[in-house]
Amino acid sequence: MKSLLLQINTLSDSLSSAGIDGEIVEEKTLSILELITSGGTGGNLIMITLGVLSVISVYLFIERYTTLNKARKIDSSFLNSIKNYVQDKDIKAAKTLCKNTDSSISRMLEKGIDRIDKPMTDISSAIENQGKLEVYVLENNLANLATIAGAAPMIGFLGTVIGMIVAFHEMASAGGNIDIEMLSKGIYTAMVTTVAGLVVGIIAYIAYNVLVTKVEKVVFLLETTTTDFMDLLHNNK
Repeated sequence: MKSLLLQINTLSDSLSSAGIDGEIVEEKTLSILELITSGGTGGNLIMITLGVLSVISVYLFIERYTTLNKARKIDSSFLNSIKNYVQDKDIKAAKTLCKNTDSSISRMLEKGIDRIDKPMTDISSAIENQGKLEVYVLENNLANLATIAGAAPMIGFLGTVIGMIVAFHEMASAGGNIDIEMLSKGIYTAMVTTVAGLVVGIIAYIAYNVLVTKVEKVVFLLETTTTDFMDLLHNNK
């Protein structure tokens, strides 16, 4: 026990003689806001651009998601009413109901009802053409979301390249007096734009694929409903 205490005292004396006084060195940290705003004019412009793109992505996703949810809900009472009107040969009432109902399926069925006295191929063609217009409307702004998903990481990488150029330019200008802290901070800040670009791009990419999946489901429901309508017309010819 005495020998252990003697070794500890000896070690303490050695550390003291070496200039190590046991003080804790505080680590310097940067907040997220400091990282975002410390990239200079070029870096700040990149971050602002990415911020605007992120807001646009969220807006497009919410707007399309709401629209697709609405289009996906097909009123069964509406379809039953159309079925009854067609079976009763009350074409005028069927047209009126379609015009008074604001939905993709109502506009498609209206095109078919307008040509109910024409051959089945003409009716099918009219419904199909209207269906293409409805799908085009449903896919509105999806291309913009896909563009953001691809462009955001590239914009972030551009910010990193600009930041690295500035950092190494400062190092070259300093000559032999290189400030490692300043250089590492510049590089660290430059990498933030790449991270921000990837985050925006990943969010936009996920949002795009979610919306594409919902569009496909809506199209499937429209096709199923119009097929049932065509069968109804065929049976009542």
